[in-house]
Amino acid sequence: MSNWSLNDIPWAEFDGGRVNRELVPLIKAACMVEYNGGDYARYLSEVFHDDEEFKKVAVTWAEEEVQHGQALRRWAELADPDFNFAEAFRNFTEGYKLPMNVEKSVRGSRSGELIARCIVEVGTSSYYTAIKEYSDEPVLGAICAKIAADELRHYKLFYTHMKRYLEKENIGFWKRLTIALGRIAESEDDELAYAFYSANGERSAPYQHSRYKNLYMSGAYALYRRHHIESATAMVFKAIGLTPHNRLHNITTAFFWHVITRRRKTLTPYREQVAAMAA
Repeated sequence: MSNWSLNDIPWAEFDGGRVNRELVPLIKAACMVEYNGGDYARYLSEVFHDDEEFKKVAVTWAEEEVQHGQALRRWAELADPDFNFAEAFRNFTEGYKLPMNVEKSVRGSRSGELIARCIVEVGTSSYYTAIKEYSDEPVLGAICAKIAADELRHYKLFYTHMKRYLEKENIGFWKRLTIALGRIAESEDDELAYAFYSANGERSAPYQHSRYKNLYMSGAYALYRRHHIESATAMVFKAIGLTPHNRLHNITTAFFWHVITRRRKTLTPYREQVAAMAA
């Protein structure tokens, strides 16, 4: 279990005057994805149906993810008392479905599944670190610091089990790289875009993937600084079997930072979109 609870968050220190309004829609979306951890645990339990050791890890991991969602939800409700989490979460889970009743991982192997899980934890750890450093509101900073630490610990857990399965399945470097890059690309798939729509979109208007992906990604990319990408790249390197903190790592960091800064320029400015959406 997590080494913290909701009671450890300094809720009394919430300062509405220091809330960055551009962060509120992102937190609303994030709280639903995190709160949906139970479905991910069920999926992992099916993929690892005969591995009792890992299934226990998956259950504990999911409980911690749900707690992340609870903490972010409470902050979002403080920042925006009109936020109806129950309705938004119902819309999210009705519109976005995880694969269930599966016999094997969608990644092709258990090693591949664990590599993908490592990549997800890389993304979430860097994302919540970026939010913590961007926000001036003390309660959100405290929440994101704890979540980022949890996600880093989750990465280490999945990495440990990944090494165990690599000894059995022995998938090669290029396959590991393909899985990692594929999972990175999925950050722009329907999950986050639909979560943003469910939490912030006009329910009378239909879901448009390109629009809500644009909204979410333009807001998220604005948070990142180069040191976040450098740290994330090191963790990705480790997951795919490369040694970080060398010339190749520096080149790769520079490439990903270039991609992010270029994407910022091609996306409609987030501040303008949020203002238009709220009008």
